[in-house]
Amino acid sequence: MDNLKPVIGITQGDPSGVGMELIIKVFSDENIFKYCTPVLYANPKTFVAWKKHMQLQEPMYTLISTAAEAKPGKLNLVVSSDAVFELTIGESSDASGLEALKALDKAISDVNHLQALVTAPIDKSTVAPHSADFTGHTGYLAEAFGKTNYAMILASEDLRIALVTEHIAITEVGKHLTQDKIEQKIEVVYESLRNDFNVLKPRIAVLGLNPHAGDNGLLGKEEETLIVPAIQTHFKRGKLVYGPYSADSFFGGGNYKNFDAVIAMYHDQGLIPFKTLAFMDGVNVTAGLPIVRTSPDHGTAYDIAGTGVADTSSFRAAVYDAIHLVRNRNQFAEDFGNPLDYAEMRRERFRIDF
Repeated sequence: MDNLKPVIGITQGDPSGVGMELIIKVFSDENIFKYCTPVLYANPKTFVAWKKHMQLQEPMYTLISTAAEAKPGKLNLVVSSDAVFELTIGESSDASGLEALKALDKAISDVNHLQALVTAPIDKSTVAPHSADFTGHTGYLAEAFGKTNYAMILASEDLRIALVTEHIAITEVGKHLTQDKIEQKIEVVYESLRNDFNVLKPRIAVLGLNPHAGDNGLLGKEEETLIVPAIQTHFKRGKLVYGPYSADSFFGGGNYKNFDAVIAMYHDQGLIPFKTLAFMDGVNVTAGLPIVRTSPDHGTAYDIAGTGVADTSSFRAAVYDAIHLVRNRNQFAEDFGNPLDYAEMRRERFRIDF
């Protein structure tokens, strides 16, 4: 692999949402081919239909059967489905959910030839009928790669927020929180900061679960029984992990600027401040996978799909962040992959002759 041009897989996402529109817009700019070799997993009929809808001639694609055949300087396309699919832009359907799932599965099967995967938005409710217990890209990819320790990190230039629990009902959050799980998420985030983000001595903040971080047990015991012990476990190992912090004052007072990452206990606790502060350029990163995975931090946006107003900023950032993270990961492996054996320093006796 050329370190400067990693092979990046792109999944089409829900064909009725903004995903394909963003893909076409981003890869119409030929400058992106200077930095990566993209492989799109999609139904070519859908790709052509979208270009026709957008009245665009570019980008053209090169048809290949696997990413191993990817050609630099081109938008390569691996057929994930050749079904005759009636494209209904802006309308969700089980059929579009199936097309999205086929693209994702095709990319997973080709992972040995990829250095990163960028996933366009899907509609979980239309994918779920075709895949039992489907709750989103993050868990699906982790299961496909056999990973139990992973984390969803929302990243921008100035803020990174990871989640302990992800797409579960708020009434279920407490049942899914354990000290072990919190410790595992801290470990995954710590290693990702070092490997993927080039932060060699990370500072991590951990939020509490309850209002005012439990207020010394008055408003909940989870901080005392679960979160503090998890933080102490890592702090004793020399990691700079602090908390638990009350989420409202932590973000309101700008304390997040003092840390390399923040760990939230549940979805909205992390994503509301993140999307408030970094909606346009935010990127979703899955830490703990064998390859880099990113996606834009927004959904299918059916309401604006096909109207031409969809902003490419987050999707473009997801592609460039994937390239950047691959480089960081390769550099980290090179720098720390073969450390010298440890040896006790010995005091040598010597004489200086004048």
